[in-house]
Amino acid sequence: MSRVPEPEVIICGAGAAGLTLAIDLARRNVGFLLIDKAAGPFRGSRGKGIQPRSQEVFEDLGVIDRIVASGGEYPVQRFYTDEGPVDRSAVELSGPTPAEPYQIPLLVPQFLTERCLRERLAEFGHAPLYGHELIGIDQDDDGVSARIATPSGERTVRAAYLVGADGGSSFVRKSLDIGFPGRTLGVRAVVADVRADGVSADAWHRWGHSTDAQISLCPLYGTDMFQYQGPVPFDVDIDLSAAGLTALFHERTGRTDIVVREVSWASVFSMNARLADTYRRGRVLLTGDAAHVHPPTGGQGLNTGVQDAYNLGWKLAAVLDGAPDPLLTSYEQERRPIAEAVLGLSERLLEAAKSRFTSRGREVSQLDLGYVDSPLTIAAPRRDKGPLAGERAPDAPLTGAGGLDTRLFSLFQGPHWTLLGYEADRAAAPTARKGLHIHTTGPRGDLNDTGGHVRDAYGLAAGQWVLIRPDGYIAAIADTTDLHTIEAHLDAVGLRTGGASPGWR
Repeated sequence: MSRVPEPEVIICGAGAAGLTLAIDLARRNVGFLLIDKAAGPFRGSRGKGIQPRSQEVFEDLGVIDRIVASGGEYPVQRFYTDEGPVDRSAVELSGPTPAEPYQIPLLVPQFLTERCLRERLAEFGHAPLYGHELIGIDQDDDGVSARIATPSGERTVRAAYLVGADGGSSFVRKSLDIGFPGRTLGVRAVVADVRADGVSADAWHRWGHSTDAQISLCPLYGTDMFQYQGPVPFDVDIDLSAAGLTALFHERTGRTDIVVREVSWASVFSMNARLADTYRRGRVLLTGDAAHVHPPTGGQGLNTGVQDAYNLGWKLAAVLDGAPDPLLTSYEQERRPIAEAVLGLSERLLEAAKSRFTSRGREVSQLDLGYVDSPLTIAAPRRDKGPLAGERAPDAPLTGAGGLDTRLFSLFQGPHWTLLGYEADRAAAPTARKGLHIHTTGPRGDLNDTGGHVRDAYGLAAGQWVLIRPDGYIAAIADTTDLHTIEAHLDAVGLRTGGASPGWR
């Protein structure tokens, strides 16, 4: 009987963050085990907002089109006031640009987003193991031993790393005794996925706005259901049956023509804002809600978790392939400040929603978040135009030397780094190495910036080079005379031309 190989990474939690990490590891040929104590996939719509930056991540992972097809854009908010219904946009709309192809948040029920991610994972030959509960963690300098309760009995699995993606009540975080400071925000709410009669699916219907008696029904595109939401008192048991939710709705709205006839999923929860003291202890790391929990305002929680996993995946794979450990240390250095900032935004939006009509603008898109102060970012002289090193790498349409149209995002797609020389001599580029794709525009280049979109998006002068990380952020911008700094950086993060890694610098 053949021996089943031990995984290199154990992922505890098969929600959006865990699935994103699994897909990223799968496309890098990293062995992993994805487990979840639940009997099956999550059935609720809870994290229904997909922000533009997460859409870019999902494009890179090869799943954006099926996610878009599963949901839709946010409907208009229809507020029922004493003067009659008032329609207001839920988001401040702006059209796509060559640099930012995704500008509009999507409304996709969380269970449909996760279904798309599971389908993508299956294409790599993997699937989550449900009914597998992590019950113990032991680690040493060489790896982690995880005790897992499975339907067929207890099993111990050894791996190089373990990642806790197991939600706000994370067993992994608690097992490591990592603090989770923050505060309860004084709001308790009910959220449910319901089928209802007497209400249209053309708007997000809201009653009693800015009061403790507010309640809403938001159509869940891709389904025939609505997301039922409203604050509830802390000291009252809430009847989550169809009859109970109908009675609460009638009490608050007086609209007895609207009836909840079926409840697919329901939950009562208290809103919290919390951030783990650290994202890593030895060979165990935290990601997603295990590391931070948010109020639902602004649709930030799921998106922040997805981008945690997207940041972590390439670093885990690189370290497992011989890159120095400080590369993995940069995960917390980059992502924890992001979570701290997003928590503040979510709390501000919650307070604003209590007192006035609100719509969401660019601040929730996550397009402007970056890693300018990261140790992985090569500082450069101050630039008077274009993005800085550490910021998101823009998209741009180009034409290949063969005459076919393409985009920078298409060239970035995949697990590699990208070095782009603008009107640069290809012969000056660093030595070719595994994991690095090199492109140039200009004479004898493989790309033509026919519309000037690369120039405009990056603010580049002839002879300048941009190094793009695997997660779509700019690591460095350098002149041809300074390409040695990019070569040294590539060596330091494990992209070597041969021999052993020289270590972190």
